[in-house]
Amino acid sequence: MEACKELKQTYDDCFNSWFKDKFLKGNQNDSQCSYLLKVYKQCVEKAMKEHNIELHDAQINHLETDKEKVPQS
Repeated sequence: MEACKELKQTYDDCFNSWFKDKFLKGNQNDSQCSYLLKVYKQCVEKAMKEHNIELHDAQINHLETDKEKVPQS
């Protein structure tokens, strides 16, 4: 999801700042980064759709199963 990389970094920076400067000091209001998370999430959902990736497919554990050994087409 290369298209979303910059959005992820922006959200991560915001989250880390919020966590350090607010959450750890008792302020649990997480609205500071909610818009960035929304935009990043929309980007990921769009990229998944463009690549025909269903969320369910991404959540399936293939490790140590027969599916792990099947080459992706």
